[in-house]
Amino acid sequence: MLRFGILSTAKIGRELVVPAIQDAENCVVTAIASRDLSKARAMADRFSVPHAFGSYEDMLASDVIDAVYIPLPTSQHVEWTIKAADAGKHVLCEKPIALNASEIGALIEARDRNKVLVSEAYMVTYSPVWHKVRSLLQEGAIGKLRHVQGAFTYYNRDAGNMRNMPELGGGGLPDIGVYPTISTRFVTGKEPIRVQADTDRDPDFGTDIYSSVRADFGDFELSFYISTQLAARQVMVFHGDKGFIEVKSPFNADRYGAEELELTNQNHSQSQLFRFQDARQYKLEAEAFSRAAKGEAEEVVTLESSVNNQKLIDAIYRASEKDGWETV
Repeated sequence: MLRFGILSTAKIGRELVVPAIQDAENCVVTAIASRDLSKARAMADRFSVPHAFGSYEDMLASDVIDAVYIPLPTSQHVEWTIKAADAGKHVLCEKPIALNASEIGALIEARDRNKVLVSEAYMVTYSPVWHKVRSLLQEGAIGKLRHVQGAFTYYNRDAGNMRNMPELGGGGLPDIGVYPTISTRFVTGKEPIRVQADTDRDPDFGTDIYSSVRADFGDFELSFYISTQLAARQVMVFHGDKGFIEVKSPFNADRYGAEELELTNQNHSQSQLFRFQDARQYKLEAEAFSRAAKGEAEEVVTLESSVNNQKLIDAIYRASEKDGWETV
């Protein structure tokens, strides 16, 4: 069993990732760390975790863990990923792992220097929904892919939420813009060439709250919009000359709808619905990461892929400041 330590008591860890690791077949949470020991003990007791630490450094220095899951504010991801790797721990870090593609080079160096696994936590790449989309595209189920269309929105104007704090790495593109990009890249195996974009910022917070994006992948185009101040919606559509695939709630099926996709043929005379009940993508992510950390052959998100995804996000920001295309 790969032994995980959780670096902070953040909500995503409490509600999604820690329960997933505890249910996984090949890993377990053995430690919780917080800068407040009472919070670490409370979370450890909740999940029957044997060890609690009152500092991140103490947990990293201990021999009770093999790997670290990092759900800290985005602005702290690079710093603590490097510290965990230098402590000889494998690292599963929440997305985005960095706020600029240029920062990821230091993570690659830390990974290679310490011979550990470092992976960005894109749970969608472990979901059977997205693996099915990829296989349908590879089989030619919709013919030649021409256009991908997506949306990811929610409403949040809580001034105390890190998503609305630029100093902590808040903003719509770092939080949710990364999902249409990573999922499109994952299922097509293609990289974008250039991008156009418009982005609006909140006058009080200063964070980006809306982006409309058009990305040129050469053989096809990706267009999507994201917002942190619109009614909640998620959808991804892959449109080809022989049909299209619609992923109904592509990123957070538990909150946005069923885990399913629909394949429709060219003239709408036939459609197939693929449902994936209780897919548990966070559990699948933890299990795949654990196998890879033990040296088993397993597909995980590499830091090299993270660089490419962040390059696109960086280009979207640049494109939002100009008219016309921006090279990725």
